[in-house]
Amino acid sequence: MKRKALSTLIASVLALSTFTSSNVLAFEQDAANFIAKDYKQHLAPLWDHFHRNPELSLMETKTAQRLADELTASGFKVTQGVGGTGVVAIMKNGAGPMVMVRADMDGLPVVEQSGLANASTVKMKDWNGEIVGVMHACGHDVHITSLVGTARYMAEHKDQWSGTLMLIGQPAEEKGPGASAMMDDNIWQRFGQPDYAFAFHVNAGAEAGKVIVDEGSPYAGADTVDITVHGVGAHGASPHKGKDPIVIGAQIVTNLQTIISRELAPRYAGVITVGAFHAGTKHNIISDEAKLQLTVRSLTPEVREQLLSAIKRVAIGTARTAGISEDNLPDVVVSEFSFPPTFNDQKLAKRLKGVLNEKMGAEALLEPAETGMGAEDFGFFTTDPYIPSVYFKVGGTPKADIERAEAGGPAVASHHSPLFKISPEPAIKSGVEATVHALLDVMAK
Repeated sequence: MKRKALSTLIASVLALSTFTSSNVLAFEQDAANFIAKDYKQHLAPLWDHFHRNPELSLMETKTAQRLADELTASGFKVTQGVGGTGVVAIMKNGAGPMVMVRADMDGLPVVEQSGLANASTVKMKDWNGEIVGVMHACGHDVHITSLVGTARYMAEHKDQWSGTLMLIGQPAEEKGPGASAMMDDNIWQRFGQPDYAFAFHVNAGAEAGKVIVDEGSPYAGADTVDITVHGVGAHGASPHKGKDPIVIGAQIVTNLQTIISRELAPRYAGVITVGAFHAGTKHNIISDEAKLQLTVRSLTPEVREQLLSAIKRVAIGTARTAGISEDNLPDVVVSEFSFPPTFNDQKLAKRLKGVLNEKMGAEALLEPAETGMGAEDFGFFTTDPYIPSVYFKVGGTPKADIERAEAGGPAVASHHSPLFKISPEPAIKSGVEATVHALLDVMAK
């Protein structure tokens, strides 16, 4: 009897193990199949709508309304007008963590020349009252479509997770004040502070559908700095009677370059770029003023402070060397619309890579290969107070197009280019799938 009972127990355990393994496999297939079917039936036409109808930063009223309607239809409690045109959608599903997923929704003042059948023909007044063409030249239409796809999956599979899901449609990422405006509107106090946060950006330079998870800082912090150099005007034929702000400004531009090369530690990263230099009105007049416009990029708060402090010191020191009086030294102004660096929580990023490797396969992941210092305002949500977060990327260009470009063929259009285009199906499906797996992992029952 004992031997027979033991055999029965072993058989039951083996059967349960087989059932569990098949269930896990079925779930993983179900996720991909559900998302693929939802793309064909709902997300593809939704992306088409968003792509055809972009709106500029701070003016995303119709986009926000459509996004709110979609999230409401999925069963979320939706609040509009957060931080301007921002959308916050909440779904409570029992005890567990609160997790936020954010998607930005604004377009750019660019006339689309992508050649796509659904290319935007929208024109609207910009912030200066001028009529401009508008397009989704950075893939935000992919982001909000994927947010809807994530909402629809999570709403249909509430038995697989527990906690509170917060979905955010953020305005004005391109112009700058979107995330900070939502924070200034007390988003955490009104809706709750997330325990985790996720977001992704489609990447034109990576193979469509592949996912990239950086364990460090996927986006740099960005500061805008304006320097006004004061001089003493004079006739161009009598430079000795004035203090030429153009010469002083040129010296400042040159001296700024030594901050990176001679003051920043070689293993740290930073960028100081003078993007504009405006001065003078006529050939033979020495102006009394010159204006410099800078963008400053950094990956840590310490480097940011070092660069900003050094810029002010170099500008003022250069003017003093030129004999400018103490009451006429340069004005160095750091814009309030600075972006903090976007930091991925290393532990959470490693965890997400493991989950995606298991659920989507190792072939779905690419190693980070970013060489520039692009910026993002997602850090406003996660820096103060600190929220463990991961901002990942999803490839948007077919592999064949990338290979042709590498072989000397047509270049892959960059973000913000009028030629920019994304292959929506693999990008959106992978964006939804990666986000869903991230959520189901941190919100597992």
